[in-house]
Amino acid sequence: MGRGITPTIESGLLVAITVIIGLVTVYVPIIGMFAEFFCAVPLAVLTARQGAGKGLSALVVSFILLSMLISPIMAIRLALSFGICGVILGWCVRKNFGAAKIFFSTLIVASTAQILTLALLIVVMDINLVETQIEMVRESFDDSFALYESMGVEKERIAEAKTQVEPALQTLAFLMPTLIMLTALINTFAVWFTARWIFPKLQLKLPTMPPFAEWKFPAVFCYTALIGGLGIYWGFTRNWTEIYEISLNLLIISALVGLVQGFSLLSFIFDRYKVSKFIRRFLYVIFLLNMFFLQLVAVTGLIDMLFDYRKRLLKGGD
Repeated sequence: MGRGITPTIESGLLVAITVIIGLVTVYVPIIGMFAEFFCAVPLAVLTARQGAGKGLSALVVSFILLSMLISPIMAIRLALSFGICGVILGWCVRKNFGAAKIFFSTLIVASTAQILTLALLIVVMDINLVETQIEMVRESFDDSFALYESMGVEKERIAEAKTQVEPALQTLAFLMPTLIMLTALINTFAVWFTARWIFPKLQLKLPTMPPFAEWKFPAVFCYTALIGGLGIYWGFTRNWTEIYEISLNLLIISALVGLVQGFSLLSFIFDRYKVSKFIRRFLYVIFLLNMFFLQLVAVTGLIDMLFDYRKRLLKGGD
């Protein structure tokens, strides 16, 4: 922070900044939505400079202060969603981990934090967030159907639409594990990019990710996609709801990873054959707007995990 600032003063300043950001998150409209992404940065800086012990202590102090100033529930959400992610990111930086290891360590912690947050809401406030969110969506659909009916839309068409909504809501309930993971992924990206912006200004170094064209994932995701597909068929045909739910989440998560690797492979091909930026962007838009192409990219990415097309293309060009 500065030559004349002792570690204790630095800790106090960073705790104060964390609390101020937390207050902005709660009390300042619109800006608060973006401010919460920065909650992790002071704790990440403190942990990177002084170690995990100081970082965790600062997290506890920040939580206590925010509990008194706003509410314990909101303080818990901020501490678990962003605070603990900042501590783990700072610890990984202090240990000189690579960029991928830092990111995935933070993602694992963020996922665990999301699960703990839901569990605490259920235990402490007796709120089942899953059922609450689904009920809100159901009420929104009911309001829409009432509006359509008042506008003169045929009752038969509205009744047909209603019969399609309930299975979709049931599927949404099944996909809660995937939605939790996606929320954790968003939080991790937020922590990563805010730290990436702030760290250099404080003479701290956050490793850079490898170029997108070099991103590769373990072949295990290809196998989990196959297991998920078989499990969905097995669970659906035998009415095993638990097997169906687990398999559905397994398949979707694996497919999303395959989609990332598929686009990474596509980026590699564009680089290798020197495709212009205009053509690249045009093709990316086409792929993103077409569900068939998205599925094709995801399947290609999953297969690439097994056969490594990039290595084969490089050998073919020698």
